[in-house]
Amino acid sequence: MGRFIVRRLVSMVPTMFVIVTLSFFMMRLAPGGPFSSEKEVPQAVLENLLKKYHMDESLPRQYLRFLGDVLRGDLGPSYTTKDFTVNTLIAQSLPNSIILGLSSLSLALVAGVLAGIVSALRQNSVLDYGAMSLAVTGISVPMFVAGPVFMLIFAVVLKWLPTSGWITGRQGLKTLILPAVTLSMPYFAYIARLSRASILEALRSDYVRTARAKGLSMPVIMVKHVLKGALLPVVSYLGPACAGIVTGSVVVESIFVVPGLGTFFVRSALNRDYTLIMGTIIVYSLILVLMNFVVDIIYGLLDPRISYK
Repeated sequence: MGRFIVRRLVSMVPTMFVIVTLSFFMMRLAPGGPFSSEKEVPQAVLENLLKKYHMDESLPRQYLRFLGDVLRGDLGPSYTTKDFTVNTLIAQSLPNSIILGLSSLSLALVAGVLAGIVSALRQNSVLDYGAMSLAVTGISVPMFVAGPVFMLIFAVVLKWLPTSGWITGRQGLKTLILPAVTLSMPYFAYIARLSRASILEALRSDYVRTARAKGLSMPVIMVKHVLKGALLPVVSYLGPACAGIVTGSVVVESIFVVPGLGTFFVRSALNRDYTLIMGTIIVYSLILVLMNFVVDIIYGLLDPRISYK
C-alpha cells in the first residue's frame, strides 16, 4: 500500500510537466497576446512592455524561465490585473471555488446514493419512477440552462434566494444554495442511476439471499452487505465527477457571479492574460490529478480484491 502511494505521487510529476508544457506552447503559439487590443499601442510602449515581462526573449527561454518560477512557487504577475500577482488572485478565489465544488459534490453524492437506494428497494414504484425521471432531467438539462431557470423561479418569482453574491455577504449561506444545486444536478443524476443499478445487482446475489435466510433485517443487510460492494461504481465515477465539477464551476460561477477561480479563468482567457491562464490551468490540473489519486486509494480500501503490488 505504501509503495503504491509513493509510486502514484511520483507519477504526478511527469503528468503535471506534460500539462504545463503543452499548455504553455499552445497558448504562446496562438495569435494575439496580452497587450493586443483594438486601440493600437505605440511601438515604443509595446517594446517596453515586452521587455518588462521578458516576452522579447525566444520562446524556449521564456519557457525555461516560467518553469523555474513555477518550481519556486511563483506564478508571476498578472498582465491585465495591475498590482496583483497570480498567486494573490488564486489565493483569494480558490477557497471560494473549493467551497462550491465540495458542497456540490457532497450534495450530489448524498442525494444520488439515497435516490439509488430508494429506487432499488422500491423498484417499479412511483418513488422509483420519480427518482429516475429526476435523474434523466439532471442529465438532459445543461447547467447554463438550469442555472438561469432556477434563478428565475427561486430568486425572481418566489424571492426565496438571492440571484448572486457569496457567503461573505449579508445574504450568507443562502447565496450558496442555487449555484451548488445547479452544479450538482448532472452528477446527482449519474450517481443515482449507478447506485440503483449496483444495488439491484447486489440484492439479487446469493450472499444477500443467505443473509435474508438468516433473519437479518433489511437495514443491516444494506449497511453490512450491499452498500460496500454496490458503491464501487460510484467511487470509480468520483474521478470524472470531480473533473466535471471543476470545469463546470467555470460556467456556474459566471452565471451566479461567484468570486471563484472560474471567474478569473474566463476573464484571463478573454484578456489573454498568459500568466493567469497558466496559473489556473496548473491549479485545476493539480486538483484533478490529486482527486483521481484519492479515488484510487478509496477504491482499493472498499474492494479487498484490488492489489497494490
